[in-house]
Amino acid sequence: MKNGILIIMLTGLVACQAVPPQEVYAARDLVADGVFTAGIEGPAVGPDGYLYVVNFQKEGTIGRVSADGKAELFVNLPEGSTGNGIRFDTAGDMYVADYTGHNILKISPPARQISVWAHNPAMHQPNDIAITQSGILFASDPDWKNEAGQLWRIDTDGKTVLLESGMGTTNGVAVSPNQKRLYVNESVQRNVWVYDLSADGSISNKRLLIQFSDHGMDGMRCDDAGNLYIARYGAGVIAVVSPAGKLLREIPLKGKLPTNLAFGGKNNKQVFVTLQDRGAVETFFIK
Repeated sequence: MKNGILIIMLTGLVACQAVPPQEVYAARDLVADGVFTAGIEGPAVGPDGYLYVVNFQKEGTIGRVSADGKAELFVNLPEGSTGNGIRFDTAGDMYVADYTGHNILKISPPARQISVWAHNPAMHQPNDIAITQSGILFASDPDWKNEAGQLWRIDTDGKTVLLESGMGTTNGVAVSPNQKRLYVNESVQRNVWVYDLSADGSISNKRLLIQFSDHGMDGMRCDDAGNLYIARYGAGVIAVVSPAGKLLREIPLKGKLPTNLAFGGKNNKQVFVTLQDRGAVETFFIK
């Protein structure tokens, strides 16, 4: 009888060892090369648990990716529109930065109905967007030709407000989980700025969070602890920066040109990264 108990215990031990815990900070493929175009961007996890990414197979589309990496067409955008950043509000509506149409589009996922939420011809090309819990949007607006940029706010009625002009090439933008900070980066100048953020969407007290000495930057997101994850375009890493501006780690990727990232999965501990040079999506887990 004792031998039987020992065998059961050893069998259980072997079974436990056969399924090791998921390795953290180790990137692997979720979606293979070439499924999306070189314009791959905008990853965002919807309330349905699917990952949404722009430019599935051709420009002007949005694809939907399941947890096991199967990608399919979600919508075709209106003619003349090309998506970039994507965000969801608390009601489950999707907002898309349409950089060729100078719009912010709104999509109701159940009906897949697309409308123009905000439009301003003074926008160079709305690139990435961030959203507060109350539904206020912020849009980066780079002018790549002149290495310049702007920052816009889109209020909950769709009104556009120019917050700042004369910036560098504004790109990634993110709201902190406590809703008290707004982060904006400048790709060419390699600066990451932080502002104090008020409940009404006004910003103040701009200061430099961190500056990198090489490579560019693209999209950014905050984890639940408030750390900032930055797609380091050309470096092939995701840089993790603390709210105090300290570089905590760099997570290596298989591709060299990450364009953006999103959090999702169980307890928001899975990261999804879009890669321009691969037209693919990589994923890794965090602690």
